[in-house]
Amino acid sequence: MRRICVVGSSNMDLVTRVPRMPEAGETLAADGFATGPGGKGANQAVAAARCGADVALVTRLGDDVFGHALLDGYRAVGLDVSHALTVADRPTGTATILVEPSGENRILVAAGANAGLTVEAVEAAADVLRAATLVVLQLEVPLEAVARTVDIGSAAGVDVLFNPAPARADLDLDLACRARFLVPNRGELALLTGLPSDRIEDVEAAARSLVRRGAGTVIVTLGSDGALIVEAESARHIPAPQVAVRDTTGAGDAFIGAFAAAFVTRPDIDAAVAAAVAYAADTTTRAGAQASYRDGPARQQHQ
Repeated sequence: MRRICVVGSSNMDLVTRVPRMPEAGETLAADGFATGPGGKGANQAVAAARCGADVALVTRLGDDVFGHALLDGYRAVGLDVSHALTVADRPTGTATILVEPSGENRILVAAGANAGLTVEAVEAAADVLRAATLVVLQLEVPLEAVARTVDIGSAAGVDVLFNPAPARADLDLDLACRARFLVPNRGELALLTGLPSDRIEDVEAAARSLVRRGAGTVIVTLGSDGALIVEAESARHIPAPQVAVRDTTGAGDAFIGAFAAAFVTRPDIDAAVAAAVAYAADTTTRAGAQASYRDGPARQQHQ
């Protein structure tokens, strides 16, 4: 079976709904609070599994209530958690998320056990990485582990999808451009390239600079405007369906997971992006990150 291996973060999301963002020094009454599973790595793995893929997750969690709850959830959705391990000396990572009525959010991440996803942890999972069809990476874990994952995957001839999120100024651009698929949003694209990304023409120009640097295919997520696929000889815009947005938390991760699942099933980039755009848009109509991920058609057919 064609398999995805996601190497990345696990967090417990602490979500507060606010009427607006508070000013400095202001105490503001919230509209509600909830907890839920999150973390970019785990979100992408769960989305891919929900879309019918066989997925292994390489991650680290605290040996605490949050960590055990997250592991139970991963098992329930069918993830291979043989390399999703708990560590005794760090708490489970958390993400404090403020969500406005428009669905837009602001996020603060405390890495916790995610900082324990070391080079040694990646090397311990090398057999799983080499057996994958596609390896998926983000930036909520140490850069050294990210680089080692790229090394192992590339040496084995495995396609690598690199989501440079959250944006980091210390990211080695040459490392990012070793990926078969480089998938930033507008802000991440601007930070990676130092170029503007306001207009679609700007996005294409900035993405093309990454292709010239060595990236195979650059896919820029554009939120409600869909996504732009940029390759050496072409650029294609895939629009998003119009939906009533409630909460955008985890939508970018849903896109990554859905794209990965579609691509390993049928390696048609445009079709995979179209499926991912539609899946991500649907998640914004419900609250939460993983809580908003429905089973895709491929998984529904096997139930």
